[in-house]
Amino acid sequence: MKILDLRKQYKHLYQPSAKKIETVQVPNLQFTMVDGAIEKGQTPGTSPGFAEAIQALYGISYTLKFTLKKRKTNAIDYPVMALEGLLWLTEGDVFDINIKDNWSYTLMIIQPDVISQELFEEAREQVRKKKGNSESLSKLKLAHFEEGLCVQVMHIGPYATEPATIERMKEFMKENGLRDNVGPNGKHHEIYLSDPRKAKPDKMKTVLRHPVVKV
Repeated sequence: MKILDLRKQYKHLYQPSAKKIETVQVPNLQFTMVDGAIEKGQTPGTSPGFAEAIQALYGISYTLKFTLKKRKTNAIDYPVMALEGLLWLTEGDVFDINIKDNWSYTLMIIQPDVISQELFEEAREQVRKKKGNSESLSKLKLAHFEEGLCVQVMHIGPYATEPATIERMKEFMKENGLRDNVGPNGKHHEIYLSDPRKAKPDKMKTVLRHPVVKV
């Protein structure tokens, strides 16, 4: 059986330092993705649509993993990677991490290039038969995304303390001749390495990533 060590292959993208902010060139990668918006008065932690999207993403990701692992020829095993979120404004001009009920989002999980559109559709049908249909499952897509030049850091702690880490990122950008591209031309990116249902808030790990341009 062939093993794809995605965690090792993409370690520089998914295990950055918490102490040192850095620039990184994010290549064109394949993801399962689903789009949505946070309902008024809700947050990602309380939004029904957000929860449904997560369930659909993990459902198809594990189905794809075990489909490839169990096939009789050319079996492949690989880890299901972390949930990621691209976040941007539904309305307004300035993205504010503290105001969450005007966010649109793309939730996604990276997939190895061996996953084809045909395999993806077969897996979607398996999930549909096993767990029933949902709007998020129907909206799932397999697509590539190239983020390009970014600034990133590992945030340690609860989501509520992210603004302080983002301020550190902005200071780094200023000192290094970079402009934050979050807004009309880019999206705030979070990679959720901890399960908030299990991890202690002060131990939670979230990669924060912002696309940037050189000034």
